[in-house]
Amino acid sequence: MDGPDDVDCDEPDDVDCDVPDDVDCDEPDDVDCDEPDDLDWTGRMTGQLTRTTPDPATEPIRRSRLTIAGRPVTVETAFIALVVVVLAVAALTSDAFLTQTNLTNLLKQMVTTGLLAFGMLVVILTGGIDLSVGSVVAFAGIVSAGLVSGLPLPLAMAVGIASGIAFGLVNGILVARFELAPFVVTLAALTTIRGLAFVYSEVPIAPENPDFFWLGSAMLGPIPLTTVIMAAVFLAGGVFLSRTPAGRAIIAIGGNAETVRLAGINVRRHVIGAYAISGACAGLAGVILASRVGIAQPSVGVAFELDAIAACVIGGASLAGGRGSARATLGGVLVLVLINNLLNLYDVQSFWQQVLKGIVIVVVIGVQRASRPRA
Repeated sequence: MDGPDDVDCDEPDDVDCDVPDDVDCDEPDDVDCDEPDDLDWTGRMTGQLTRTTPDPATEPIRRSRLTIAGRPVTVETAFIALVVVVLAVAALTSDAFLTQTNLTNLLKQMVTTGLLAFGMLVVILTGGIDLSVGSVVAFAGIVSAGLVSGLPLPLAMAVGIASGIAFGLVNGILVARFELAPFVVTLAALTTIRGLAFVYSEVPIAPENPDFFWLGSAMLGPIPLTTVIMAAVFLAGGVFLSRTPAGRAIIAIGGNAETVRLAGINVRRHVIGAYAISGACAGLAGVILASRVGIAQPSVGVAFELDAIAACVIGGASLAGGRGSARATLGGVLVLVLINNLLNLYDVQSFWQQVLKGIVIVVVIGVQRASRPRA
C-alpha cells in the first residue's frame, strides 16, 4: 500500500499489511492491502483511513476566473483599481477633497470604523458575528466620560476599554461554552448594552476636564494620533493572525472547528478570546470617539456594526469563517470611508448614501466571487 511519508498513526495488531517501514498506518479491518497503485488514500485525524476514487460523473468542473483582455482579474487587482477610481473621482470632482482639513477629518473618521472592523474580522474568522459593537462604543464612551471627573484620566479610559472586554468575554462564553448562536447572543447583547448605556446616563455627558480631548485631537505631524493607534492595531493584529499559533488557530476554527478540536487545540478558549478582542476594539473605539467629538452620548453607535461588517466583506472576509486578513480589511475600511467622505462632500442625503453603499458592497462581492475558481 502506498501512503504519504508524513502519515503518523498506530497500526492495530489484527491488520496484516505490507506497509513500508517509513509509514505507520491505522488501517480498518476491511481494508484490502492489495490495492492498485492509483488508489487515492486520505488520512483523517480520527485515525481512520478512507479511500476515494475519482468519479467522472461527480467530479467538479473548474470554471475559469473572471478575465479582462484574456488575463485573470485577482481580488487584489480589482480592489486596488476600485480605490484608485474612488480617489481619482474624488480628486477630480471635488475641490475640497485634497485639502488638509478634509484629509485630516477623513483619517480621524476612519478610526472608529477601522477598530470595529478589525475586531469584527477576528470574530468572523471563527465563523461568528458580533452585532453588539455599536452599543459597546456607546457604553465605553459614556462611562469613560462620566468617570473622568472622579478618576485619573488614564484610569477612566481604561475602565471604558475594560467594559468592552468584559462584554466581549460574556458574548464569547455564551457562544463557546453554551453553544448559542452568535447572531442571537450578540443581538441580545446589542439591546442589553444599549440599555445599560442609558441606565448610566440618559443625557449626553460632556467632560469638563480638557485633558479628556487630548487623545482625540493630538497630532503626530500631519497624521492624527488616533489614526496611528488604529494602524498599530492592524499591524499587531495582522502579525497575531498570521504569525502566532493563537491567530492561526482562530482562522482554522472558522474553516473546520471539529478538526481543530481533534488536533488538540482548545476551540472554546480561542473563540472566547476572539470575542474579547472584538470587545476591546469596540471599547477603545468608544473612548477615542468620545474624546474626539468632546461629548459622549448613549445613543451613539447605532448601525456601526453594519459598517464594520461591510468593511470586512469588502476586504474579502468570508462570513462563513476561515478566510480574511487584516491588510485587506484595512483596505475595505479605506474604501468605505472614501465613499462616505465623497458622498458627504456632494451633500448626498443619508438614505441615498446607504443605497449607494449597498450597491458598492454587492458589486465588490460579485467581483470577488467571480475572481475565485468555482466548482
